[in-house]
Amino acid sequence: MAETKTLKATVRVGTGKGAARSVRREGNLPGVIYGGGVAPEPITLDYRELNKLIYAGHFLTTIFEIEIDGRKERVLPRDYQLDVVRDTPLHVDFLRLRPGSFLRVNVPIHYINQDTCPGVKKGGTVNIVFTSIEMRVPADAIPDSITVDLGAAEINDSVHISAAKMPAGCKPVVSGDFTVATIVPPAKADETATPAAAAAPKAAAKAAEKKK
Repeated sequence: MAETKTLKATVRVGTGKGAARSVRREGNLPGVIYGGGVAPEPITLDYRELNKLIYAGHFLTTIFEIEIDGRKERVLPRDYQLDVVRDTPLHVDFLRLRPGSFLRVNVPIHYINQDTCPGVKKGGTVNIVFTSIEMRVPADAIPDSITVDLGAAEINDSVHISAAKMPAGCKPVVSGDFTVATIVPPAKADETATPAAAAAPKAAAKAAEKKK
């Protein structure tokens, strides 16, 4: 399950581009908390802390407990905007979480035993079809990833999503036992000579004949 982290924020006075620019000039980051049947709440966060969290990875699947003026809100980042030139954060959107609620999130797939599976040992290649899948998950139990074991895969095998052990309460949004990886057979060497290769001996023979 994704780790819950804590953040501190203050209520942001004013909305719109002008107010957001003012927050950034002060070295902070504007954000908003929405959802849960409550009106959206503009907030101000520490820029350095958020920048570090965003680029540390798994930001959009990490649950945060934000302390705002003495009260706490349990949230999940849903989106963030980056400067198109500098790739620095400009704004963060948080979804307010309520007990018993479910979310749709993209969960990474981790593949194990790729190098030791029979198909690869025989010269095959692992073809990854999905690196992540959209899943419906409990808001308080978002998985960091799901694991697919390729240890028994042979050449020409297709490995399906059913091979992954799903965390409790989680299921793919797309129904059916779809393929997530395949073992591709080794490419066969071209046994026929290319036109250029076939023409080379003939050209050499003609050149030798002219010298006689």
